[in-house]
Amino acid sequence: MRKTAVLAFSLLILTSVFAFSLPALAATEFFGNNDINGTGFANRAGLPGSGMDLRATIERVIKLVMGFLGIIAVVVILIGGFKWMTAGGNEDKVGEAKKLLISGLIGLIIVVLAYAIAVFVITQLLEVTKV
Repeated sequence: MRKTAVLAFSLLILTSVFAFSLPALAATEFFGNNDINGTGFANRAGLPGSGMDLRATIERVIKLVMGFLGIIAVVVILIGGFKWMTAGGNEDKVGEAKKLLISGLIGLIIVVLAYAIAVFVITQLLEVTKV
């Protein structure tokens, strides 16, 4: 009896999801009506050969690396906070947790400043080298 009720409820939910969903019209949104070979989509996606130059590629790589380093710094801060919470009053563990928190905070500040400097330099280079 229970399996039947669960199956009926699941079918009811599934049917309502499909009954009220809208059709996906993604092809006309991304490709457009007159974009036969998909170059418009390639340009918007930033694919190679779509007019993206080396400077923009370097900018994207720097943003990716800085984002990854920022995530690592935040994880170090979270680990330090977790160690402090689970130290149980042990001064050695609290000291280790404080060192992790300070190291993570310094790392996060360095990553944010490096990102700001990189964005500034790349923006200035892109403006100076406009053709």
